[in-house]
Amino acid sequence: MAAMMYKWLLICGLWCVVSNSAGEASFSTAKHPFYVSVTTIDHNAPDKLLEVTCKVFADDLEAILEKNYKTTLDITAEKDQAQFDKLIPDYFNRSLTMTVDGKAVKFSYIGFEVEKESVYCYFQVENVASVKKIDVSNGILYDYADSQINIMHVTVNGTRKSTKVAYPERSASFAF
Repeated sequence: MAAMMYKWLLICGLWCVVSNSAGEASFSTAKHPFYVSVTTIDHNAPDKLLEVTCKVFADDLEAILEKNYKTTLDITAEKDQAQFDKLIPDYFNRSLTMTVDGKAVKFSYIGFEVEKESVYCYFQVENVASVKKIDVSNGILYDYADSQINIMHVTVNGTRKSTKVAYPERSASFAF
């Protein structure tokens, strides 16, 4: 298991290399050899929150939102920010679901930010005092590329557990 996770974490490290020579992504023409997302779920016990961050390639996110919502978008354009703030939570609420200790939870959308070729989408789940088990269904970008891999890191009480799911697999469970 450790060797497998090392391999996938290495791929995530390569994520940072996928940019043009100026160090900036050209989202409409960027090509990358793999399709991966990274979802991080952290339990913030003092605030009774689950803090969820999803990192995806910007060009992939633009493409799937354009396809699903029949629109043209540019994630770097200020004029499109309000539309992204509407479409991102809708898309992620359909692609990423979670139960905590057997109870379905709903994500609240916080916002997003672009960093080079990546987009970080932020969500939270309120009123989560404790966590014994988290079940995740993660199909982020499965409707974009059938070679999509979704890596998940979950941290509760300082203990971090990680796994990956590859298309068409979606489900992962984390017990603490």
